[in-house]
Amino acid sequence: MLFLVGLGLGDAKDITVKGLEIVKKAKRVYLEAYTSILTVGKDALEEFYGRDVILADRDMVEVDSDSILQDSKTEDIAFLVVGDPFGATTHTDLVLRARKKGIQYRVVHNASILNAVGCCGLQLYNFGETVSIVFWTDTWRPHSFYDKIAANKSRGMHTLCLLDIKVKEQSIENLMRGKKVYEPPRYLTASLAAEQLVEIIKQKREEGEKDIELAEDSLCVGLARVGADTQTLLTCTLEQMTSVDLGPPLHSLVIPGYMHPLEMEMLKQFALNDSVIEMIETLERKSEHS
Repeated sequence: MLFLVGLGLGDAKDITVKGLEIVKKAKRVYLEAYTSILTVGKDALEEFYGRDVILADRDMVEVDSDSILQDSKTEDIAFLVVGDPFGATTHTDLVLRARKKGIQYRVVHNASILNAVGCCGLQLYNFGETVSIVFWTDTWRPHSFYDKIAANKSRGMHTLCLLDIKVKEQSIENLMRGKKVYEPPRYLTASLAAEQLVEIIKQKREEGEKDIELAEDSLCVGLARVGADTQTLLTCTLEQMTSVDLGPPLHSLVIPGYMHPLEMEMLKQFALNDSVIEMIETLERKSEHS
C-alpha cells in the first residue's frame, strides 16, 4: 500500500503517532523535497525515525513515479510530505497514478500553512482564494496574483499568499545545453513579495486606474517558519514590509480584508511599531461606527 504521510510544519517531531508507526514499518520511505521544506534536514528525520529516507525530487515524483510505486501492491511504501499530503497537486497526481495501477493508498493528514495561518489571529473562514506569488524575472512579471488578492479584498475576504520556492531548478542556459546543472535553492521572502505588489500598485496608478483595492499603506502580515520554535509574525504596511527581514524561509504573506474587532486586536500583538497599532485602532473605530 502507498501511504502519504503529512509531516506538519515544524521539525521531525511534528509527525503524528500514526504516521511514525507507518514510517517505521514501511519497506521504503521517500521524502518529497521540492514543494516545501522543514526547518530540519533529511539527517534529522533519519535519526528520529531510525530509518533511511530517500529524497524524491520533482523529476522522480512527476516523471519517474513508477520507481516510488514499485512493490507497493505487496509492500508498504511511505511518501512523506511537509505539511499536509494534499497541499500540492503533485501529490494528487501520484494518488491517481497509484489508482490506475490498482494500488491501494491511505493518507495520514497533518497541519499545513492553509490552517496554521490562523496563528496570526485572522479567522480561517474569512479567507478567500489562496494565491501563489512567484519570483519575477527580467522577461516574466505576471500580475495575476494581484488581481486575485484585489478580488478577495473587494469581498472583504483575507488572502493567504504562498511564496515561490525554487529547488533544483536549471538556468535557461544549462537547459539549452542539456546540462544537468542546478541552481542553488531560492525562497521568495515576504519583503520581496511585498515589493512586487507595491510595484504593481504603482504601475496601476500610473496607468490611471482609479479603483485600486490595495495601496502602499494597506495592512499585511508576514509569517515566517510557521510551526517552528523560531516562528515569526509581523503586522505592518505593504511599504514597510518591503524593507523587513523575517529571517530564514519559509515565508508567507497575508493581506487582510474586513476584520472583526478580535482579529484586529490579534494583529496589534504583532505590530511593527506604534504607528501600525494606531492604524489598526483607527480601523477599529471606523468599524464601530459602520
